[in-house]
Amino acid sequence: MQPTLLATIAARNDSRALRAAEQAGAVLFVTVLTAAAAQVSIPLPFTPVPFTFQPMVVLVGAAALGSRLGMSSQILYLTLGLAGLPVFAASPALPQGAARLLGPTGGYLMAYPFAAFVAGWLAERGFDRRYLTAVVAMVCGLAVVFAGGLSWLALFTRPALGFAGAARVGFTPFIVADLLKLLAAAAVMPGLWWLKSRR
Repeated sequence: MQPTLLATIAARNDSRALRAAEQAGAVLFVTVLTAAAAQVSIPLPFTPVPFTFQPMVVLVGAAALGSRLGMSSQILYLTLGLAGLPVFAASPALPQGAARLLGPTGGYLMAYPFAAFVAGWLAERGFDRRYLTAVVAMVCGLAVVFAGGLSWLALFTRPALGFAGAARVGFTPFIVADLLKLLAAAAVMPGLWWLKSRR
């Protein structure tokens, strides 16, 4: 297992308390970034799922933090949402709070901690240090997000659609744009590692 970018930066501090504080601050930072990305959402008339930049923030953040802390950042994000804070994407139909997780986007949201764990786990094995392997790690994480979202749509919120219908409203409209975002986001971590090596 290889150290994540956060672990490498935190290792410079001899104080265990300072390292813990850096980790907590990094988790909170990724949580805030996830909430901020949710505010940049584009509702689409043909699907109940909006277009957002959240999945890329979740995956890049997890690559920097690692599996455990990456997952923690998304659990914290969902906890803040359950508490009623306005961290979820705006919706004309569903209020902020626990009801959002019962709506059509609930599966995507609940998949974030697991997607973060997968992306972070792969980063701990060095996948975030080269562009092509970073793409692989992010594709794996994105697959978890879509699996959670489509399963929730097909089984709970839109059972009449079935999996084919769920894919039509929850996968097909997004996959090309998400893959393009992913190809751009995958360059972030190798770029940060390169900058660190230059220092």
